[in-house]
Amino acid sequence: MMDSPIVSARHDKEANLYSHGSGPKSSTRDELQLFDAAPTEIDLRPLANVSGLPAGQNAQEKSKDPPREWKAGRGEWMIIIVLAIVSLMVALDATILVSALSLIASDLHGTTVDTFWIGTSYLLTQSVLQPLIVSLSDLFGRRLFYLISLGFFTVGSLLCCRSQDFTELLAGRSIQGVGGGGILALGMVILTDIVPLRQRPIYLGIIQISWAVGAVTGPLVGGLIVQHTTWRWIFYLNFPFCAIGFVTVPAVIRLHVERAPVKERLHYVDWIGGFFFVSSTCSFLVGITWGGVQYPWSSWRTLVPIILGLAGVAATLIWERYGASRPFLRLELFNSYSAWAAYTGAVLQGLLMFAELYYLPFYLESILSYTPTVTGLSLIPLTAAMLPTSVLVGRLMTRTGRYRWAIWLGWALTLLGTGLLIFLDGNTKPYAWVLIFIVVGLGHGFVLMSLNFSVQACAETRNVAYAAAMYTFARTFGMCIGVAVGGAVFQNTMKRKLRDMGLPEGVAASAEEFVGVLKHLPRLGEGNEHEEYVDAYVGGFRGVWEVLTALAGFAGLLSLLIKGLTMDKELDSEHVLLQHKGGDEGPEAGGGQKLVDLRK
Repeated sequence: MMDSPIVSARHDKEANLYSHGSGPKSSTRDELQLFDAAPTEIDLRPLANVSGLPAGQNAQEKSKDPPREWKAGRGEWMIIIVLAIVSLMVALDATILVSALSLIASDLHGTTVDTFWIGTSYLLTQSVLQPLIVSLSDLFGRRLFYLISLGFFTVGSLLCCRSQDFTELLAGRSIQGVGGGGILALGMVILTDIVPLRQRPIYLGIIQISWAVGAVTGPLVGGLIVQHTTWRWIFYLNFPFCAIGFVTVPAVIRLHVERAPVKERLHYVDWIGGFFFVSSTCSFLVGITWGGVQYPWSSWRTLVPIILGLAGVAATLIWERYGASRPFLRLELFNSYSAWAAYTGAVLQGLLMFAELYYLPFYLESILSYTPTVTGLSLIPLTAAMLPTSVLVGRLMTRTGRYRWAIWLGWALTLLGTGLLIFLDGNTKPYAWVLIFIVVGLGHGFVLMSLNFSVQACAETRNVAYAAAMYTFARTFGMCIGVAVGGAVFQNTMKRKLRDMGLPEGVAASAEEFVGVLKHLPRLGEGNEHEEYVDAYVGGFRGVWEVLTALAGFAGLLSLLIKGLTMDKELDSEHVLLQHKGGDEGPEAGGGQKLVDLRK
């Protein structure tokens, strides 16, 4: 049976949408009404070229005002606020357990390895599924998969707060991670659907602030909870955020996109590529997180997952390049040294930031004997420096159209901050570590904002959403291995110090649990056992800071390869933001309403 001309046109457009080609894009009112079958009139005007430049033009960045003033309307602001609130919840859960690990291990009779996997399982599943979720959202809708991700996070939280052993807790954390990864990646992608690149830094800054508040205040909130009630309230705390998301997301995220029938869209999914990618990255991350912590790096238990993971990644890339008809990975995102440098920088920034957010509270509790609550409060200088810096950097990038200055300055400050951490010991005065924390926060504030837009500027206009999602994946990937790399360095360095002082090396493998013993050891002056253990801890932390400093220096040098490209790109997305507006006849009886493209 022959398709009608309109249906054939729809099929042609779907072929353009899910192929690498940049075929013509046309959307008529009659065509859209046919596919949506909505009772309302849909008014979709041609997309405005807010940049005044040809689409996809990779001109060198220029210092000039935006060609056209763009401001967020009510629809955009509602979406940004909802994304910020839910992002805060996801970031909070990434660090909130730092202050409660020892208590949870005691309550559920867990080992050091079990405790380690509470945090790692969340980050691992959060990382590996992000690209696939974004690809599926392109086919089935952003709102649908945002709600599915929120559902996974809610179910995972419920399992965690009701868990009776570590197996149940780890299952809940893994399910939480799946939802958290989708929420973070789709939040970034939705922003690229509704805000032009030049103005995007200002509005992303709001979401990044919310994320940073959650990540940095997590240890404080967790400490307050475990000091005044049960650790299970750490997970009960998620439910109000989830409720807000379930109520508001269907109402405010109204992104219209032309779609083929569901059966056809299921054929568009790159199931083979998705399976290879998820399984291979998961295997690689498991091996990396085991190495030096659960098993020696030379152990087959560490090497086999890493080798299988690397082989799987290679197979994925071959399939995506030569086998997949509609690959879910956009390999053209990595078509330049500039893009490679930016994505590698994102991995390193995630690694550095999360390792610091884990080991700085550990330092404060073990070396300075701070309580979990005081430890959380002590991170405020880092937060107070990071948040306004992100906002300021976003505004300056929008005003100037430049981003490389922020990347370079950010890595310089990060290098300085991590280098100063090397000097922390048991005698460090509060004013000293406060100043160091401020420098660390300033560096992350610059890098966190600017790197994101360097990858978007490197991408062709049609791939900007995928570039933003890949940046989120790269940063989360770095976060996932940050604690593992830090743990391996800390244990090996501390073990060496303990051996040199004639103390039991096994303390290094259970350093978190030994903090409780350390606080009760008698302090009888220099040379006593307490001081010797403190010196061993200081040595372990110093090893971590030295490695992080080297990585920050490498990232700074690598950033010199990032080109300065234009941020004046047109807003070009198949997902169009719509909102009901009263028509000429007024709101009576619900008539006269239109769904209007709010990007104008």
